[in-house]
Amino acid sequence: MKYLLNIITVILLFYVLIGCSSNNKNSRDAILYWCSNNSDEIKFAKIRTDEWNKNNLNDQVKYQAVPEGRSSEEIILAAVVGNTTPDIYSNMWQGDVEAYAQAGVLVALDSLKGFNEFLYERCDSSVVEEIKSLDGHIYQIPWKINPIMLIYNVNLINELGLNGPPKTYSEVFEAAQKFQKDFDGDGYVDRWFGYSEVEVTWWQRFFDFYPLYLAASGGAPLVKNNRAAFNNKYAIEVFAFLQEMYKKNYFSKEKLSARQDVFLSGVSATRFTGPWEIAHAEKFKPKGFEYEYSFMPVPDDHTGPVYTYGDPKNIVIFKTCKDPQAAWNYIKTLINDEGDLKLLSLTNQLPRRKKLNTNPFYSDYFLKNPKMKIFADQSEYVKGTDASPVLKEIFDLISQQYEACVVYGMKTPEQAINDAADAVNLLFLE
Repeated sequence: MKYLLNIITVILLFYVLIGCSSNNKNSRDAILYWCSNNSDEIKFAKIRTDEWNKNNLNDQVKYQAVPEGRSSEEIILAAVVGNTTPDIYSNMWQGDVEAYAQAGVLVALDSLKGFNEFLYERCDSSVVEEIKSLDGHIYQIPWKINPIMLIYNVNLINELGLNGPPKTYSEVFEAAQKFQKDFDGDGYVDRWFGYSEVEVTWWQRFFDFYPLYLAASGGAPLVKNNRAAFNNKYAIEVFAFLQEMYKKNYFSKEKLSARQDVFLSGVSATRFTGPWEIAHAEKFKPKGFEYEYSFMPVPDDHTGPVYTYGDPKNIVIFKTCKDPQAAWNYIKTLINDEGDLKLLSLTNQLPRRKKLNTNPFYSDYFLKNPKMKIFADQSEYVKGTDASPVLKEIFDLISQQYEACVVYGMKTPEQAINDAADAVNLLFLE
């Protein structure tokens, strides 16, 4: 049993033995729903919950934002070990689900009446397979995504004489070389074609290595059958591409996030980011500033669709819930057609449902929000994370090799990927 699973199991046993369950299922007179503490999602939860409570007097729902803490993931872990979980939680990172499923704290949703029919109507079979746990059951409901794409400064790209944003590695190198030329004559490089955080923190790889790996490989897994599956040419090519970007100073090794927004100020021409950037850019962009989004860059010989990381957040029901069927009936109102349109309208986050970009029910929204349309198109080609109880450790091991190879050039891409894969395989032997 892996590290996180051991922690959950041991501390759960401790709390059970001392009887610490002050907020457990026996003390509730309503279904307790925790949403994200994002203000727009709180508004969404209030609207949908008020509508539900008016029509379901016998199955009332109480919503609240997930309590404050360093991260919502830590708050949920603390609630799990303290047996104080909500009945429903709607901001679960997909990569955490397997550990909680193996700890036995989640409801198997495919055991609930009407769940499978609703799920297959909402999602493609590939999405259903992606969210299945290793025991074959489903413990999470696909809800929302924020695909990672390339944002670019239209004016700067035009000034370079390019026909649109670069789409392949060689096109990125060519554009970066043109952009990087000393433009003020002092011999000092004070702008960079792109920017990615140099921090080794595991989740930073969601915004560089992982979406680029998915783009290059056509959505291939990182792990499969309790083995590393990323020791392949795609991961090596991604490391080599990013290493070159740092080596040639096309990416900055300086932590630019401490500065004024480097993209909106023209210090960088591109960035890997998600749809949340739209609201920020519209609020703070200088006069005359134009930006658009494009797909993640791919190897020059790439064919087929370009995948990316979807940054999915899903919905779960904890076993503290005394009536999972009633909880599921409520959840359906969050993710039906009307609920998904309300989510789009209030939060500008994409529901994870098939054919979102062609469904006429949402066409008016995309007409009014054209920059979101490219994310809807991309939503047909997104991946979440693989089912593994040690996913954070896997990303941490990859990130350590990323720092050594990509940022500091201390290893070759082949050596770094091989070392990361060997370390990941050791995880599964523990």
